[in-house]
Amino acid sequence: MVASTSTLTVPTLRTPVRPLRRAKYLLHLSRPGQWPKNLLVVSVPLLDLRVWAPDVVWKLAWGIATFTIAAVIVYVLNDLADRERDAGHPKKWHRPIASGRVSPRAATVFAVTLLAVLLGAFSLQPWSWSWPIVVYLLLNVGYSAGLKHTPLLDVFMVAAGFGLRLLEGYLVLDTPISGWLFTTVFTACLLLAVGKRRQELVSTGGAYRPALRGYSVPLTEQLMMLSGVLAAVSYLLYLRSEAPLGALAPAAAAILAPLMLFTLFRYLQLVMVRGKGENPVRTLLRDRAIVVNALVWAALSTCFLVVTRMSYL
Repeated sequence: MVASTSTLTVPTLRTPVRPLRRAKYLLHLSRPGQWPKNLLVVSVPLLDLRVWAPDVVWKLAWGIATFTIAAVIVYVLNDLADRERDAGHPKKWHRPIASGRVSPRAATVFAVTLLAVLLGAFSLQPWSWSWPIVVYLLLNVGYSAGLKHTPLLDVFMVAAGFGLRLLEGYLVLDTPISGWLFTTVFTACLLLAVGKRRQELVSTGGAYRPALRGYSVPLTEQLMMLSGVLAAVSYLLYLRSEAPLGALAPAAAAILAPLMLFTLFRYLQLVMVRGKGENPVRTLLRDRAIVVNALVWAALSTCFLVVTRMSYL
């Protein structure tokens, strides 16, 4: 149940807020639990990098940091737009803006400050590196303004944000874009976004997200399976045709593809059987089977890449 307003003990605009507590509320508004997806997705182009030079770390750090700042700006804008709806939501009512801990004015100042920092970061590197972030911000302005209420378009816009993160990684590393890897990431993110919609339908009946009027539980399950199949096929095609694995490509496909399939199967099990998935990042990072499988996949992928590079020396 939603906590009644009489039981909430949150600061109002008339209640002085200590600087440390204000910083804590702003950090909560920034959703640090969502930051790992920037680290993971922007770093994916490392798989296609033929040469790992020392400046790679700096370039990747710049890409991850700038996209994280942009994502925080988007979170603030989205919470500002949804503050009234979130205030009545059984799980989102405690968000800093919806609960009154952060005023709309303070959130706006915070977002503008972050935008100034982002523009300053843009000046440190070629502007050609920055266009995916600019498109991401414009896309999410439209999303927050109302496009998120359009069924199907809402999940495609979410997945597009991850595609732009991937493009950012390719740009900063000056690496040719892999079409099949891009398709893998995009369709996998569609799977996660649709899984989130399914759980919202189950838990709230679609009462707090207008776009859910265009979904049903059976439809979301069909879309999840379709997205999962496309992600698996795209990854297999990437390993066989575009991954820099040379003669090891067939062996890599035989070993790594099943690991990805296990992750997909496990995620579907978590959503459809155990009722998880409303927070995809938390679901993936807190499931021991998925984390262990991902570590094994990362270790084996690294081995294949290192062996391939050594064979060219």
